[in-house]
Amino acid sequence: MSGEPPSPSPRDRLPFEPGKRRKAKAESEPTPATTPAPRKLNPLPPSTKAKPAQTTQPDSAPKRVYTRSEMAIPDSVSKRMAKRMTVFCGVPTVLSFASFIGAYFVNTQTEVHLPNVLVFSSSLGFLVLGVLGLSYGVLSSSWDETAPGSLWGIGEFRVNFGRMVEGWRAAQSARNKEKS
Repeated sequence: MSGEPPSPSPRDRLPFEPGKRRKAKAESEPTPATTPAPRKLNPLPPSTKAKPAQTTQPDSAPKRVYTRSEMAIPDSVSKRMAKRMTVFCGVPTVLSFASFIGAYFVNTQTEVHLPNVLVFSSSLGFLVLGVLGLSYGVLSSSWDETAPGSLWGIGEFRVNFGRMVEGWRAAQSARNKEKS
């Protein structure tokens, strides 16, 4: 033993990432065998509504309510994301407009005539790269407050994309459990 704490796994929860709240909720609540009847509006004022009956089963685990500050992305991480989005989205977007303006200049000031399809496709291609760069800028930044991440962010992209896919799968399985 070297005395160092074990290095965190790239799949560890982030400080601002909520736990598996949905999964715990789906497991703790029994699913009804039939679909419930639609709710009718209660004509009584709120002060005279009947209180719900107390359940005889104690809660197995207290439900943690996350505050807005706990759910917020830390300032250092959001600034890192903004910088990467500016670069990976801004550069292709500027190139999109520059290709359009450059093609206009070439067509009006020189004897060379660029086809409209070429101008349109190059401009559209750069705009698509800008949209993809926006997503890549968020996913390629390090979501750990203390780690700045690498220049291109390929390793961070793999980790963060894996987290995102894992979240989608967990949400899908929770929806499937609720339906059955």
